[in-house]
Amino acid sequence: MREALSEARQAAARGEVPIGAVVVVEGEIVGRGHDLRESLCDASAHAEILAMREAAKRLGDWRLNNATLYVTVEPCAMCAGAIVQFRVRRLVYGAPNAKSGSVDSILDIVHQARFNHRVEVISGILEDECREILQKFFRELRNK
Repeated sequence: MREALSEARQAAARGEVPIGAVVVVEGEIVGRGHDLRESLCDASAHAEILAMREAAKRLGDWRLNNATLYVTVEPCAMCAGAIVQFRVRRLVYGAPNAKSGSVDSILDIVHQARFNHRVEVISGILEDECREILQKFFRELRNK
């Protein structure tokens, strides 16, 4: 999660929403990402999507069956759906997302019985740090 926080800080330094993600397989980081929606003018350029794309490319397989995705904030509906589609084994996230969280807060996309893949979820890892980086970013943005 500390590596995901590092990615979130990179996003903040670029003026992006500070969300970071890393994909780990067998103890090795195989994908990294941080939000780049503004920089790329791409609504799908979320940290999770970018990290999973990089991991799939590096591994040569879109199926991330043995992967753990660490992300600083509970994924949105788009990212939760992508996590299922990429077949990620485990999702570990820091802070809940009361406005658009689609794992535990508003929806539960990753455990749908109708899907052919469900994801193990661990939440609340470094939650205070993950929440603080977001709160600080938006506080500074409002003050500008």
